[in-house]
Amino acid sequence: MHIPVVGNWNYFDIDIRLAVAFYLLVVLALVGSLANKVSLVRFAGWGTIVLALITLAGIYFKAHDSFGFLHFRKLVNLAAGLVKYKWGWFVILAGSLLLITLRKPGVVKVQ
Repeated sequence: MHIPVVGNWNYFDIDIRLAVAFYLLVVLALVGSLANKVSLVRFAGWGTIVLALITLAGIYFKAHDSFGFLHFRKLVNLAAGLVKYKWGWFVILAGSLLLITLRKPGVVKVQ
């Protein structure tokens, strides 16, 4: 992972392996939804949540590590606080939460 001072990030800019794993989970959820496999969709939802949290934690720790040469704790926290998350990260987490709340549709009896 690299931390640009100014810039826009997407998943492929952070780490290509995390991006490929994330998009494989998304494809797995799509296949599960087309095959009516609720457990597969939920598994993919939990996987994307875990992967997104690992990625966000990695960004946090990398930002703190990048400014580790500063000896003052407040300056390290200030410099690491320059990393701002865009709306796309919230969309990823919201979509993952929707995946894990999926339920099987009820059977409707026709009389």
